[in-house]
Amino acid sequence: MRLNQSYKIIGVLALPLLLASCGITRKYEQPPVTQNIQDSLYRDMSATDTNSIAQLSWKEVFKDPKLQRLIEAALANNYDFRNTILQIAQAEAIYKQSKLAFYPTLSFAPQVTYNHASAEALNFPANVSIRLNTTTVQMGFATNWELDVWGKLASAKRGAQASWYQTAASKKAVQTALVSSIANAYYTLMALDQQLEITNQTVVLREKSLNTIKALKASAILTGAAVVQAEANLYAAQVSVPDLKRSIRELENSISTMIAQPGHAIDRSSLNDYKIETPLTTGVPVQLLQNRPDVMAAEMGYRRAFENTNVAKAQFYPTVALTSGGIGISALTHKNLFAGTSAIFYNLVGGLTQPIFNRGAIRTNYKVSKLQQEQALNIFQDAILTAGQEVSNALYAYETSLEKQTTRARQIEALEKAVNFNMQLLEYTSNTNYTDVLTSEQSLLAAQLAGVSDVLQQNTAIIELYRALGGGWK
Repeated sequence: MRLNQSYKIIGVLALPLLLASCGITRKYEQPPVTQNIQDSLYRDMSATDTNSIAQLSWKEVFKDPKLQRLIEAALANNYDFRNTILQIAQAEAIYKQSKLAFYPTLSFAPQVTYNHASAEALNFPANVSIRLNTTTVQMGFATNWELDVWGKLASAKRGAQASWYQTAASKKAVQTALVSSIANAYYTLMALDQQLEITNQTVVLREKSLNTIKALKASAILTGAAVVQAEANLYAAQVSVPDLKRSIRELENSISTMIAQPGHAIDRSSLNDYKIETPLTTGVPVQLLQNRPDVMAAEMGYRRAFENTNVAKAQFYPTVALTSGGIGISALTHKNLFAGTSAIFYNLVGGLTQPIFNRGAIRTNYKVSKLQQEQALNIFQDAILTAGQEVSNALYAYETSLEKQTTRARQIEALEKAVNFNMQLLEYTSNTNYTDVLTSEQSLLAAQLAGVSDVLQQNTAIIELYRALGGGWK
């Protein structure tokens, strides 16, 4: 009966507070993306088609089966990626625990209390005999419970949920970066292979050229200076071979590390075997909010800061709680512990705590929370602008790579003719000298190597565009 009366008293005290709690905490709203950003985020490109290559799985973009096996190995074994998954599990556990904050605690709390009282302190007459030593045996349950009057616990739960979602988005960002890193390294490796092949072919051609120059010297058509120049030209090609081999080995070791394996040779195709032929559709800028993981993570960071501000604001208001409660059985001896209803005890202590003076801690915490929320909003807006910049850069890099390849093909064709013409003139007429041959050969090798770099730039631009739009995690 008394217990019911206690509940009624707490209810009467809490009702006005519940009515006053309306409007203390604010409801979260997604930060808006201004129309100006939506219209010009990709610079000089107006996007209205919602189709985006970010919606494609990485297997649809990278169709080389050898590259696919490397990406699968990285997603299964990469240590950074595995640690990110473990972080998600931690955040999820914290979120699940935050949901239990709405419930009361319950503890099993048996105890034995031995007490010795002072006879002098009791101030009883000398002829009165009382027991100075008592032993109390108690067995029961203890509880406490905070009522979420101001929405503090609900905001804390939503903040933990946002933190969980932020970690999950970070995992997607790591996966996107990992897929693009493997693809970039793979195509760079194939480009180095092709540059090494071109250089080796050039070495063979210059060895033949050196033999021709020696024969012309023997015929007194050329001097020893031409022979020395031809030898130097050969050595210039040969000396670049070790550098290319070193770059290939280092890149193979880098890929091996990304797939969590010791350094080893990487099985790969040729540069022109599997061209990336995905249509370069970008979608509209606002889709970055759903596709790009780091933008999603930045928004969840803002939401977490928003809910933390709600929690800090609620700290100004009183805490309504069942500070202690217990029920069980108690007796002076263990023999009477189970004597029936006479051994039952219970207690219920409810209270309201209103902060008055705590050296400015609550006010400072609220101010810091608001500043952190503003900071998180800036991070979110910067993430959107950074994403737009990366998309714009990737698109322009792709366009310029195509322009260069067209011009480069003409340059290589012209230089090949120049080398052939100069060699024929050197052999059959006196209208040229070996310096002209040397210059044209060096220019041809440089153009051929640059041509491979142009193709690599095209592939890299597509990979970067895919990553910049948020592809690779679906």
